[in-house]
Amino acid sequence: MEPKIWVFFYGAYINPSVLREIELIPEEYRVATLGGFRLNIAPTATLSREPGSTVWGTIATATHEELRRLYTEHAKIFLGGEYFPRAVTVTDLNDNIIPALCYICDDMKPAPAAPDYIEQIARPAEEYGFPKEYVRMIRNFSTASG
Repeated sequence: MEPKIWVFFYGAYINPSVLREIELIPEEYRVATLGGFRLNIAPTATLSREPGSTVWGTIATATHEELRRLYTEHAKIFLGGEYFPRAVTVTDLNDNIIPALCYICDDMKPAPAAPDYIEQIARPAEEYGFPKEYVRMIRNFSTASG
């Protein structure tokens, strides 16, 4: 059995129903933050380095094969870019610091974000209890780009 590793999700993959679509059902799944990065959604979510900023998301366990399927097959087709792994450390809500992989698209071609895509992120963000201003920022990507 292939070992599972932690991965940090920050876009539509924070939504368990999106993960179920590609048959990825993490054994562990929890809210976490990643410091030193900023979220951008145009047309889909990616991160860029920004000291002092924090990205809210989730960490989940997955195998390398599940991550390959998620980021090579699903993301390339449905998110319109190539996402590559970065080693990061995230902090969960109990202040545990956890090493994880985080997949980032460095060559996202800017385009308007679809309102339904934004909602796939904003709705679970509210349910997880992300800060209200962070959820508002996510929703503003729809009005900012469309």
